[in-house]
Amino acid sequence: MIPTREKAMELIRDGLACNPGPWGRHCITAAHCAEKIAHACGDMDSEKAYILGLLHDIGRKFGVRHLGHVSDGYTYMKQLGYDEVAKICLTHSFNNHTIDDYIGKFDASDEELRLIKTELDKAVYDEYDRLIQLCDSLAGAGGVLDVEDRMKDVKKRYGFYPQAKWDTNIRLMQHFEKKMNQNIYIVCEKDTFVPEDI
Repeated sequence: MIPTREKAMELIRDGLACNPGPWGRHCITAAHCAEKIAHACGDMDSEKAYILGLLHDIGRKFGVRHLGHVSDGYTYMKQLGYDEVAKICLTHSFNNHTIDDYIGKFDASDEELRLIKTELDKAVYDEYDRLIQLCDSLAGAGGVLDVEDRMKDVKKRYGFYPQAKWDTNIRLMQHFEKKMNQNIYIVCEKDTFVPEDI
């Protein structure tokens, strides 16, 4: 089950009231990209894609956390009965189905880490998981980014970027470009889209 677009926007606004920051515009950009790509694919629900993209980082409502935002978002969405969103909150950070190549601080408690590992082991990735993983790497707070430029920026900031994760991001982009038979940046309006403040 997933919320309506209106309810999802309400949840993001509430999250930003608790923890203001650029993550809100990042989520708007991810939602925009997800909707556009899903529509161009023809066999995906673009409304569902938008909502999943919008809420993938809802765990940021609970403060500035790295790995912790994954378990926060998963638990929060489970509590509200939005199981499909909870899954995306979990899977969007792990495009290779492992926490080993997570970039950022391992700031989750032992209990949260167990939850992440257990649920990740159970998760079967579908096209929506893959789509939001891609859109997460396309979405900047100021608009749509070049995937390789974003990965280079992350590598510069953190000092590393796992090659396997890098390669999977490129594969995801190629997968959806083939499915759409179009350039990802044209579909996502890279040169013109600017996320609104919410």
